[in-house]
Amino acid sequence: MNERRISPRIPMGLPVELRWKTRAGTLKQATGKIGNISGSGLFIEVPIRLNRATSLMVKVVLPRGVSQDPLELSCRGRVVRWMQDGQVEGLCVVIDEYELHPMSRAGSGDKRPRKQPIRTPGRPEVSHK
Repeated sequence: MNERRISPRIPMGLPVELRWKTRAGTLKQATGKIGNISGSGLFIEVPIRLNRATSLMVKVVLPRGVSQDPLELSCRGRVVRWMQDGQVEGLCVVIDEYELHPMSRAGSGDKRPRKQPIRTPGRPEVSHK
């Protein structure tokens, strides 16, 4: 199979929170694990099948490493497909918009307002197979 991706996939393995609304408007949530992430999307390992184009809110905490403090990544995206590869199953999600927030240091007692998030509105270009 010929891969035509805009950006490379980066394996993650971090816990993730998902939120979406059913067709009836009921708010649902689940937890899973990010299998990989790229500049335009995520593969989320979760045993839930959602319809294509279902809008999702995704939150993940990125640990220290690149920055001094952990970062919270909040994404608004949509399901493009459900996939199963062996025993791993999950959702392929395209990112439509995201915010990256520095998290305050635990136990610091710092009551200052959170720094402004980094926001990226609009839809990134996505290459479909």
